[in-house]
Amino acid sequence: MAQAPLQPARGTHDLIGAEFRRHHHVIETARRIATLYGFEEWATPIFEDTRVFSRGLGDTSDVVSKEMYSFEDRGGESVTLRPENTAGVCRALVSNGLTQANLPRKVFYAGPMFRYERPQKGRYRQFHQIGIEVLGAAEPLADAEVIACGWHIQQELGIEEGTVLEINTLGDGPSRDAYRAALVAYFTRHRDALSAESQARLEKNPLRIVDSKDPKDRALVAGAPTILEHLTEEAAGFYAAVKRHLAAFGVPFRENPRIVRGLDYYSHTAFEFVTDRLGAQGTVMGGGRYNGLVEEMGGPPTPSVGWAAGVERLSLLLEAGDLTPPAPRPVAIIPVGEAAEAPAINVLQSLREHGVVAEIAYKGNTKRRMERANKVSAGAAVILGDDELADGMAVVKNLEDGSQHRVPLTDLLRALAETGVVESAAQAMLNLVLEEEFGAGDEDAEDGEQR
Repeated sequence: MAQAPLQPARGTHDLIGAEFRRHHHVIETARRIATLYGFEEWATPIFEDTRVFSRGLGDTSDVVSKEMYSFEDRGGESVTLRPENTAGVCRALVSNGLTQANLPRKVFYAGPMFRYERPQKGRYRQFHQIGIEVLGAAEPLADAEVIACGWHIQQELGIEEGTVLEINTLGDGPSRDAYRAALVAYFTRHRDALSAESQARLEKNPLRIVDSKDPKDRALVAGAPTILEHLTEEAAGFYAAVKRHLAAFGVPFRENPRIVRGLDYYSHTAFEFVTDRLGAQGTVMGGGRYNGLVEEMGGPPTPSVGWAAGVERLSLLLEAGDLTPPAPRPVAIIPVGEAAEAPAINVLQSLREHGVVAEIAYKGNTKRRMERANKVSAGAAVILGDDELADGMAVVKNLEDGSQHRVPLTDLLRALAETGVVESAAQAMLNLVLEEEFGAGDEDAEDGEQR
């Protein structure tokens, strides 16, 4: 009996075709923009000592208590597949002895994360994140620049009209102490109306009640005090400076006093980019200031700020906006007969070296090779028969309109460019090659300098 075909593990998925192109486009766009802002890319291990995350996320957090993939390795050590990467980046700063020199460090990362949770649209058990961290900067300008970089990435992706930046402040230590006391007093009066989970949080971490998704809790949270009523003068000044800098960066925002972070090392700025285009999964990018996390990893006090964004959710916004990058349209090389294959390979590699996407079918007669060209959505075909090769020529066929003509092999790049179907990503390279190989008139060159 034939066995059923194997499927991806629950909560994972394959990235193929248009989905992969969106995924790749998100990461490459983020990488490019982060580089413009002075971020360097780090890659930390996919699994870490479990203490990296239990310290970094807190033993009472949902991630640590319910969602981490933790196990003992063969040496009896407890390791965990990373559920997020901020803790790993902070650990790397300490482990590599980078806490004293060349601060602040500006770090970009991209890669897979793992959480055991109920799979749903845009949320998987293996998912992917991009993120940036500024390690060792205490100034509100750092907070604003981090946010501006995230906004710039969304603009480059073309999804900024579908997202809104919401910001809040968590204040400094005295502000948080006063706010925590106010929350305890308020929720204690309504204890019986809280969910069981929030009743437990009231004793351990009352700020997390403000972020509860339980409908019973949400009704009470609407009337709860906000931290804005308990800010010290210094904390209020920091928050005002962040908003002032965001305006200077040209980043629109709205204030949301219900954005909180439950752990003590978070302070001052907290923010989320949210959307109503993804159903319940409304947050596409979120972060804030975490001045105590490096210290949790065994390093010195190191004020830091950053954000993370789900690649899958950003990809869904690309899909919703019909912004999927097109698949490359190659040039198909068609040798006519076995003797033409070696010259065809030379042409194939020459095109690739000049930045043109090119394909050749591995077998078949001319008809079969042309059928293959259509299957891979080739935009043009270069046909090389005995007569053409003897004359140093090739037939260039536009597969969109069916027109074709013979051209000298030395003029092949220009002929392909004139078809208008050469992959756009190669067009700039082609222009340079054409200018170098065939020259440009003095009048054109002078006109180019003026522009």
